[in-house]
Amino acid sequence: MPKYDYFCEANDRLVEVSHPMHERLATWGEVCERAGLAAGDTPLDTPVRKLITGGGIVRSGALKNPEAPPCQSGAPCCGAGACGFN
Repeated sequence: MPKYDYFCEANDRLVEVSHPMHERLATWGEVCERAGLAAGDTPLDTPVRKLITGGGIVRSGALKNPEAPPCQSGAPCCGAGACGFN
C-alpha cells in the first residue's frame, strides 16, 4: 500500500500514512486514526495537507523512452521554478 505525507499546520507535525490511492485524508483525526497516533491537543477536525513526496519519481531506465528527464540531465528542476512552483 502506498505511503503519503500529511502536514498539520496547527501543530506543525508531519505524519506518514499508508492508504489506498483512491483515499484522501482531510483532517487531523483521520490522519491520527490511520497512523495509530493520539491526537493530543489538536482538534480532530483540524485540516491537514497532503504533501508531494519523492515516492512518485521514476528512474529513466524504467521507462519505454529511457531519455533522461531534465532533472537528471543537468537542466533546472523544480527548485528553479521549472515545475510551476515559485
